[in-house]
Amino acid sequence: MSMKDGAGRRLARAQESVDLVKGRHAVLAALESGRSVNKVWVAEGASGMEAIVAKARSRGIVVQFVPRNRLDEMAGAHQGVIAQVAPYAYADLEDVIGRDAGVAPLVVVLDEIADPHNFGAILRTAEAAGAQGVVIGKRRQAQITDVVAKAAAGALESLPVARVANVAQALERLKHAGYWIVGADVQARATYTEIDYRGATALVIGSEGQGMRRLVRERCDFLVSIPILGRVQSLNASVAAGVLLYEAVRQRA
Repeated sequence: MSMKDGAGRRLARAQESVDLVKGRHAVLAALESGRSVNKVWVAEGASGMEAIVAKARSRGIVVQFVPRNRLDEMAGAHQGVIAQVAPYAYADLEDVIGRDAGVAPLVVVLDEIADPHNFGAILRTAEAAGAQGVVIGKRRQAQITDVVAKAAAGALESLPVARVANVAQALERLKHAGYWIVGADVQARATYTEIDYRGATALVIGSEGQGMRRLVRERCDFLVSIPILGRVQSLNASVAAGVLLYEAVRQRA
């Protein structure tokens, strides 16, 4: 095995246990968020990197200046800088249930939200609305990436995300813990303002294309719709989540 082959294999193993954040804005956001960053690579001769280098060094993070083709081998589009960060540490469902957010318990459960920008926007709104956490599934669901983190605008630093094998079973656990389960469904007869959100509540948002899956829908205590007055068939998932979350905020004020 050549030295080049060995280096390639070491890089592949490293990328299995860490994430690479690429691009100036993404790397600076990761550094400023306090996320665990192991190392930063900067292309030799790249301009406009002063803030990134200063921030990394202020946190004691190794900064290595390398030929641009080294970054090309690691990632396609990188804008001259790549950071090696630890993978996001998901919470357990019990951690979310037991967390005290200072208000009546409010959890957001996502059923197969595949778009990372929608996912990140929901995280941002959930944190702003005082939710104690978000629950997602492991399959057919966007996971935490640098794209999601960027869209979440820092929410991940204070909002735990629990990843579960079975969303329907997670709803049963939330019910057992005293939560009322409210699912957003475009076909529901009740509108979202007719439900009482002042107690422990879990809001369920399904995928834009299919909505909630049947087993998830059957676990809901209430199904609610958001009135659509125009020609579109449904709202963006992140918008729907925001409407329900802030109805809960309004009722609890």
